[in-house]
Amino acid sequence: MAKRTKLNNLLIIALVIVAVILVVITVGLFLPQPKEVLQGQAETSDYRVSSKVPSRVKELRVHTGDKVKAGDTLVIMDSPEVRAKMMQAEAAEAAAKAIEQKAQNGARQQEIQGAYELWQKAKAGLEVCEKTYSRVSRLYDEGVIPAQKRDEAEAQLKAMQATEKAAKSQYEMACEGARREDKAAAAAQVARARGAVTEVQGYINETVLLATADGTVTEIFPKEGELVGTGAPIMNIAKDNDIRFIFMVREDYLPGMTLDTEVNCYVPALDRDLKVRITSMNVMGSYATWKATKALDQYDLKTFEVTGRAVNDADLKGILAGMTVVIK
Repeated sequence: MAKRTKLNNLLIIALVIVAVILVVITVGLFLPQPKEVLQGQAETSDYRVSSKVPSRVKELRVHTGDKVKAGDTLVIMDSPEVRAKMMQAEAAEAAAKAIEQKAQNGARQQEIQGAYELWQKAKAGLEVCEKTYSRVSRLYDEGVIPAQKRDEAEAQLKAMQATEKAAKSQYEMACEGARREDKAAAAAQVARARGAVTEVQGYINETVLLATADGTVTEIFPKEGELVGTGAPIMNIAKDNDIRFIFMVREDYLPGMTLDTEVNCYVPALDRDLKVRITSMNVMGSYATWKATKALDQYDLKTFEVTGRAVNDADLKGILAGMTVVIK
């Protein structure tokens, strides 16, 4: 009798358990299924600050997390080699300017005076030769002297005429100065030297690194005193005015989402709502974004990268890169 009562109790307990399971299953079938949360995150456009010349970090003016404005000084670098190059370039420019000045000024006054005196000497000699030739010619015509003497006097006259012309040309050349071609060449050398100075000055300017846009310093790579090479990144800055929101949306949730449409979003970190306009929709290239549903006699679903930007710039205040954004 006791054994039968025990079996009845076990049977009743089993029936109760089965009934509870059936009730739970039935209720679960009729309850609304929770919707998948469309979650994304805020991202910013970054730019890296780097130096054009190998140099050593002399001073860091900012720290990670600091806000910077365009034109703010971020880093001061030190490069003795560039300063030495500047000294060389300036010396070459000074030498080129001196050569150009010499070409422009022409001969010195003493040289011009010396050329003039030689010309006057040649003119005096020419006058003597002309008088001598005149006398010899008269004597020859009178038959006093032979033709040989007259020919010698004529040759001396012609030689002195050529000497006088050469002395005059030397004097005129001294007064005129350097040739136009020499002046142009000297000016070109000055321009070349000035270009070298400008180039080195550009490298010197690169030793003081400035912010090119407003933003927040997110990373600083070298420490003060460390040597960095050409183009090596020194710090990373996130642009505060270029925030976008990235969502990974499965294609069965895409209906209603098209370009230029606005969606309501929520930022949990700030407990704030904002409107986001969809600006781009790109299919993800990896097969890891597929969701296989063929086992359920359906079709495969792929994930799209949906990008949006805030409708009102004022809503971006306080939003940082990496913050969660949920589409309502």
